[in-house]
Amino acid sequence: MNHADHRRLIEGGISGGTVWADLGSGRGAFTLALADLLGATGEIYTVDRDQGALREQQRAIRARFPEVRVHYRPADFTRPLELPPLDGIVMANALHFVDTKHKDTVIQLIKGYLRPGGRLVLVEYNVDQGNTWVPYPFSYPTWETMARRSGFSSTRLLATIPTRFLNEMYSAISFN
Repeated sequence: MNHADHRRLIEGGISGGTVWADLGSGRGAFTLALADLLGATGEIYTVDRDQGALREQQRAIRARFPEVRVHYRPADFTRPLELPPLDGIVMANALHFVDTKHKDTVIQLIKGYLRPGGRLVLVEYNVDQGNTWVPYPFSYPTWETMARRSGFSSTRLLATIPTRFLNEMYSAISFN
């Protein structure tokens, strides 16, 4: 996957509002896509446990989208974070690392960061069986159920993209 693929997966959910977070951002592929979509009016809080990955993101953002304000937070998104009220959150390939028995608690925590009407844009593998590298994935139909159970509304599929690894990824949007 490349930048255009990352952008295509989330662009249908990025509109209105300027304060966003990318939780479990890793090296920042989707942070870059978010910065590209938000432009100069954007403000992003990017959160990952790996400080080295955040430094790589910082170099890439400065080189490609220097006008976007980005706050780099070395932290675990499964624990409470100090964030302002957010217009939106991107979570790409992050929730599949949270054990299924803890997912609902983490989703509630994440939902609490969103302003009323804020949106969660999720990118995940479209399967319900994991492996060593993707231990707890969930398909789009499973996400619909989890989102409804967590109090999100108007969940819908944004896009899918074929992958060599686990066949397909999807993106979805859910509203607070």
